Amino acid sequence: MTAILLALPGNDALAGALARELGWPLGSLDSRHFPDGETYMRIESECAERSVALVCTLDRPDEKMLPLLFAADALRELGATRVGLVAPYLAYMRQDRRFQRGEAVTSRSFSKIISCHFDWLATVDPHLHRLRALDEIYSIPTRVVHATPALGTWVAENIDRPLLIGPDSESAQWVANVATRADAPYLVLEKRRHGDRDVEVTVPNIGQHRDRTAVIVDDIISSARTMAAAVAHIRAAGMAPPLCLGVHAVFASDAQRTLDAAGAGLVVTTDSIPHGSNRIPIAGLLAPAVRSLAVDEVSAKPVH
Repeated sequence: MTAILLALPGNDALAGALARELGWPLGSLDSRHFPDGETYMRIESECAERSVALVCTLDRPDEKMLPLLFAADALRELGATRVGLVAPYLAYMRQDRRFQRGEAVTSRSFSKIISCHFDWLATVDPHLHRLRALDEIYSIPTRVVHATPALGTWVAENIDRPLLIGPDSESAQWVANVATRADAPYLVLEKRRHGDRDVEVTVPNIGQHRDRTAVIVDDIISSARTMAAAVAHIRAAGMAPPLCLGVHAVFASDAQRTLDAAGAGLVVTTDSIPHGSNRIPIAGLLAPAVRSLAVDEVSAKPVH
């Protein structure tokens, strides 16, 4: 029987695009809140004896997790053979070790919760930091999809004489891949972080590229402090407002105002998180990974 996709609230557009790419039906569920704030969950589609993929990007994860887990548990009780998670943005990747005594290593705690409730996970460019791969903390099969081909293609098709700029030394290989796709040169920022919202940035040799359009590339636009510092440096070098290109449009608190104040130009992101800056679709990138996990491995024994 064909696998089925179900979208958690706010994920309908991506789930619909993914369903079209896969040729799978898009089911429905009803999730809302009782007056006391507790979650009501009802699976409205027939899912017995089917492999089910729940689509839920995990920005602002604390408010999304209980509905997501309730849906996964309900699907198992209703007879789904496998329950997977398509989470284009994967939360809780920052705290991957204990930096100060007593801190919770939340990346490991979060991965245990996901691994206990799902049979597989597909995501896009997780921020791994000190981890080499997701399977260091996730005990279920995972697929990581890289957005660099889509970003590079978008730049090549839309920006005249681009100069790609990476956010830090760790991004060098990643930005190089985008630059190769865009057939453009690239530079990497020199960054010193003094705190969550205090970042000092310099862009080496920027003056040699004044005739190009600067494109600052990052995987996550969250507080936007690093990107804003780079924007200010580029503007100070006499260049036009740079384009800001990101994979995940988290946009915490006043991130957009921060970029505007620094003098940024257009902001472009993938649709891994719904946002007004979305220009680059990722359903086509995700579809092969989802198909592999949900269908090609359907004969594999479920984790639960």
